[in-house]
Amino acid sequence: MAKVTKNIVDKDLRDKVFDELIFEELSKRELEFTKINDRQYGCIMTDLNGNERYVRIGAIVAEIREDMTAEELMQSEVDKYNESIVKKAELAAKRKAKAEEDERKRALKRAEQEGE
Repeated sequence: MAKVTKNIVDKDLRDKVFDELIFEELSKRELEFTKINDRQYGCIMTDLNGNERYVRIGAIVAEIREDMTAEELMQSEVDKYNESIVKKAELAAKRKAKAEEDERKRALKRAEQEGE
């Protein structure tokens, strides 16, 4: 079986934990969470590669800010995250376009060399 990459495996585990915590009815939850400390709970899950993994869920309480409300702070973090997703997509598109252009140039150069 081919190994699934770390990014895909970790995202899958996070998605499953969040789905269970946020969307699943209490009576239907399958994961067993153990209190780790005052800020974290954890559970054991099997990843896409068949390995047992320890997944921690942490609660981070933001400081009170003088310059913005709690809602504004949360929205600013959501906006930053969304901006980073857009930037990553733009960079990926640029890299893909450059790779395609480079390949086109190499193909033209090969064709010229073969024609000589």
